[in-house]
Amino acid sequence: MSKPREECGVFGIFASSVCNVAQSVYYGLFALQHRGQESCGIVVNDDGVFSLHKDNGTAGEIFTPDILKKLGQGSIAVGHARYGTTGGTERLNAQPLTVNHVKGPMALAHNGNLVNSYELREELELAGSIFHTTSDTEVISYVITKERLVSSSIEEAVSRAMLRLEGAYSLVVMSSTKLIAARDPRGFRPLCYGVTDDGSYVVASESCALDTVSAHFVRDILPGEIVVFGRDGVRSITDHCGKKDPSLCVFEFIYFARPDSVIDGSSVHNARLRAGAFLALEHPVQADIVIGAPDSGIDAAIGYSRQSGIPYGLGLIKNKYIARTFIAPGQESREDKVKIKLNPIKAAVEGKRVVLVDDSIVRGTTSKRVVKLLRDAGAKEVHMRISAPPFRNPCYYGTDIDSRENLIANNHSVEEIAKIIGADSLGYLSLDNVKHLAEGCTHMGFCTACFDGKYPTCEPTNTCKNRFERKLSERKEG
Repeated sequence: MSKPREECGVFGIFASSVCNVAQSVYYGLFALQHRGQESCGIVVNDDGVFSLHKDNGTAGEIFTPDILKKLGQGSIAVGHARYGTTGGTERLNAQPLTVNHVKGPMALAHNGNLVNSYELREELELAGSIFHTTSDTEVISYVITKERLVSSSIEEAVSRAMLRLEGAYSLVVMSSTKLIAARDPRGFRPLCYGVTDDGSYVVASESCALDTVSAHFVRDILPGEIVVFGRDGVRSITDHCGKKDPSLCVFEFIYFARPDSVIDGSSVHNARLRAGAFLALEHPVQADIVIGAPDSGIDAAIGYSRQSGIPYGLGLIKNKYIARTFIAPGQESREDKVKIKLNPIKAAVEGKRVVLVDDSIVRGTTSKRVVKLLRDAGAKEVHMRISAPPFRNPCYYGTDIDSRENLIANNHSVEEIAKIIGADSLGYLSLDNVKHLAEGCTHMGFCTACFDGKYPTCEPTNTCKNRFERKLSERKEG
């Protein structure tokens, strides 16, 4: 694993009239593709009749013109782009999930991970529920469905379900007549909505996805808020707001989100510029050029250059036809892609002292390879600067950092890591400054547990990525 991996992106639309909503969701998934390239799915609602298509692959691979045509016209639709941090990579774990029950159909797409999904699933199974996937998203769908059977509306069912769900979840839920957006009370993962000129409402994990369908950003969904989009307009339910301390994942600003997004009132691009400026103040060095590791280190590199006065330049070129290495399932696949992903610009780095800015070091293997590329291209010195603190702890909220022993910062000092990756020096952003990246963030509360081990929730009893598969195999053996 060369980078931390994030769960997914969600997208939903409530159109002002029957139209080609599948096309809009398709565009939205393209904008959110950086959040997951393992699988994609779209569900279209045409007067209560749901049409679903999902498969492993990217939006461009899955949704051909014929597939989009088969999904047909509709007035509501939801979509999902997935990288699975819980459950296997099989097609059955692709989202959205659909449920048919006595009170009507429901489709659900989810970003994040629960910390009590194992216990909830066991409880549901003992009560007779039959699971078809190995992701905790199906647990959420069962809890909502169970509450729907005793609730007067789908939004009441979602609200009741939120009392039982613990952890990270940004949801888009579709019934036969409504689109619902819900964000967990701590706001671990981003969620926002906008409106188009014709009055259609759009919900997305990031504001950049609103732009692709010409929707004007309205606002972020508040931590704990449920927003209901229906024929009567927009309604906000805030019963769960203010019940927990806000804990937005700070790594959204460091790496996960696209730089052209705004999350909870704060520009991702500006946050990364600030990270680079902080790095220059904390870890100055005499150098000739500052370069960023494409694409995630570029904004911070520009910030470092502006603060330090060292010229910024292009030192590495990324092959634009290679997807993010961390999203490719299977270590062998990731290793093959890393080999052809980056190439140094010899004329820019030869004979120079280079500051290389990147967002993280997980195991160190990729950093070591990139430093060697620069040295082979003639760099006289390579000084590595990381726009995040060292990873020391697993994440339970939708980031695929699940093992302390695989994190290089847990086994080596900063000086030792610098030697391992072949850098002349290494500097990480401090924990104090990482909490001040998102200037103007509306709630100013962040989860930094992967850095400091201070979890906003209880830790899950079973932390295995494929914990539900293991549970089933144990039962078969018994």
